[in-house]
Amino acid sequence: QVQLAESGGGLVQPGGSLRLSCAASGSIFSIGAMGWYHQAPGKQRELVAVISSGGVTNYADSVKGRFTISRDNAKNTVSLQMNSLKPEDTAVYYCYADLRSSRFALRDDYWGQGTQVTVSS
Repeated sequence: QVQLAESGGGLVQPGGSLRLSCAASGSIFSIGAMGWYHQAPGKQRELVAVISSGGVTNYADSVKGRFTISRDNAKNTVSLQMNSLKPEDTAVYYCYADLRSSRFALRDDYWGQGTQVTVSS
């Protein structure tokens, strides 16, 4: 069984910073892309940032230049450094990983339970 555990959410003032972390654990054979989505109230879940196993990154236009995604392949972790936060960044942030749970399993997406980020004065 695979689990993704997020940490680092909270309340921050506009212009502030937060760092989200996510650790994948359990039965893991290999991990491909890892990333972060967010979902604001009444809106669909949207991609924030993704990083391939080789370190290639992609960001939503709304966060380019403010957010940085990174990963540690040895520890099966992915992090999101969020700077210059804006009220519109307020959402639940979900970690995901595209992985194989065994050498016989197909690739599948696994999700964390989400962590709340609130940007407000």
